[in-house]
Amino acid sequence: MAQVNVRINGYTYTVGCEDGQESHLMAMAEQVDQRIDSINKALGTSSSEQRLLVLAALLMADELHDLRAEVDQLRAQLSKPARARAEAKGEAEAARKLARLAERAEQIANGMEQA
Repeated sequence: MAQVNVRINGYTYTVGCEDGQESHLMAMAEQVDQRIDSINKALGTSSSEQRLLVLAALLMADELHDLRAEVDQLRAQLSKPARARAEAKGEAEAARKLARLAERAEQIANGMEQA
């Protein structure tokens, strides 16, 4: 397991991660640091480290929530064509069966006329 030192709001934290994930972890820490910087600028006052981390976590959780909702909506839209194809396939199969029944009915009717 790798150990990475990340810097968030001027503080250094040592965090463990899977080997090969160091750059990903550093990129995530940079995103958190950027969120904290934007919160500091928006508030115009220096808040406690704990408050900043909580606000950054809430902002990121809100964004994650919105992204998940968007993904769910896109999945629903993608599944509509699949349902439509399945319905069309079912309708086509029903039309084929109906055509076979009509053909069979005609064969029976022709057989009765010949008899």
